[in-house]
Amino acid sequence: MAGGMAIQADTKDYGGKITMFVLMTCLVAATGGLIFGYDLGISGGVTSMDVFLEKFFPSVYKKMQDDTGRTNQYCKFDSQLLTSFTSSLYIAALVASFAASVTTRIFGRKVSMLTGGIIFLIGSALNGAATNVTMLILGRILLGIGVGYANQSVPVYLSEMAPAKLRGALNMGFQLAITIGILAANLVNYGTAKIKGGNGWRVSLALAAVPAIIMTVGTVFLPDTPNSLLERGHQEKAKTMLQKIRGNQEVEEEFKDLIEASEAAKKIEHPWRNILQPRYRPQLIMSIMIPFFQQFTGINVIMFYAPVLFKTIGFGDDAALMSAVITGLVNMFATFVSIGTVDRVGRRMLFLEGGIQMLICQILVGVILGMKFGVEGVGSMSKSSSYLVLVLICAYVAAFAWSWGPLGWLVPSEIFPLEIRSAGQAINVSVNMFFTFIIAQVFLTMLCHMKFGLFFFFGGFVLIMTLFIFFLLPETKNVPIEEMNNIWKKHWFWGKYIPDDAIIGVHHTSTKVSDH
Repeated sequence: MAGGMAIQADTKDYGGKITMFVLMTCLVAATGGLIFGYDLGISGGVTSMDVFLEKFFPSVYKKMQDDTGRTNQYCKFDSQLLTSFTSSLYIAALVASFAASVTTRIFGRKVSMLTGGIIFLIGSALNGAATNVTMLILGRILLGIGVGYANQSVPVYLSEMAPAKLRGALNMGFQLAITIGILAANLVNYGTAKIKGGNGWRVSLALAAVPAIIMTVGTVFLPDTPNSLLERGHQEKAKTMLQKIRGNQEVEEEFKDLIEASEAAKKIEHPWRNILQPRYRPQLIMSIMIPFFQQFTGINVIMFYAPVLFKTIGFGDDAALMSAVITGLVNMFATFVSIGTVDRVGRRMLFLEGGIQMLICQILVGVILGMKFGVEGVGSMSKSSSYLVLVLICAYVAAFAWSWGPLGWLVPSEIFPLEIRSAGQAINVSVNMFFTFIIAQVFLTMLCHMKFGLFFFFGGFVLIMTLFIFFLLPETKNVPIEEMNNIWKKHWFWGKYIPDDAIIGVHHTSTKVSDH
């Protein structure tokens, strides 16, 4: 938007250099994303394993066995019980993120991350040992609570630890860990599907303990963020920590800003009531719309159900799991693109480019499926068309992985003033989980009824969200986290919501409003 340059000039610079200490801290914290990623990847693969379906979801298994080409290809997996296996996790995460927001505020970011890791660990043990659907879903619920805690605390922790100039790249460590988790899960599924005796799915589910152990043990050694220490009243500790993070002793000015923000935060007793005030309107809208849109890109449909989707298109069992590994690889490598560019070209540029690329891919996939399977959903695809769909899906995944994927977690976690940060991040996580749940729950049914139109359905949303970003999201790169209000104040639409007293650092910054 207009006025981007003036903003850059007005924000202060607190040493953009990164210390080894911060790098290690952020790497360890980001492993919190592993548990979420592993879980996203594992459930789709396990639910396409025959042995697993036969044991827990016999009706789906029977439908698949009857498949002689007459079955409607779009409807093979339509079962509410099967989807509730996948989606029980997200409802649990949604509820847990509100509890986590209180934990995060009162006991610090670190305690939340620890709690998440431990609960997730118990869940993975239950799942690996499951003998019936109840145990299975109970395990999933515990995993969900773990994920809710991790997703609430990790992005906030990362945004607070990182220097402003590198906040984007370090925060994306979280998204990178999610993609590594997904990829690991896809590889594990590919391997365990080959285990004789049909217990492969147990290995897949129980291995979720590995990322949980990495995260839990890592978190024990993490320090707390200066913001969090101040929030709990440890002023000296906070200052020492800030000096350690920035790698020099001269942190007076930044520390003064943190204290200012923290004093403001302490005056607020009800962050939940406060977040509804007009002055927080832009942040509130973003923390609801960004995760909502992130789910409506249709990405989780591809990720959860990649093996199922590829099986439907006509790849065999092995090939379907292999295709999922390919999309997992693309997802991971594309995330590196965003890590390298987010603090240089900025958030908006990535959002807009990714949106356009996703839209094109979705329309093409929809057209190809429509031509091959028609509305009846009966038909088959030639090898070449199947590979074309795979390539398009990869291009789509790549676009997501350098735009809405990481930015959907980064932007909401960096725009909140401290006094409503925990509450804001909880809203972000719960909206995200709620719509992940809705989509997980209805996707297979939608695929069954909307057929190839599903891709146009998500394409429509991608178009809307790209316009939303274009008009309503200001650029936030390189802006110190305590000075975000200055940017909202200059925005053509949001400016009117931000009162003048909300601008931090007015006494030593010129806040000239650029001409639009």
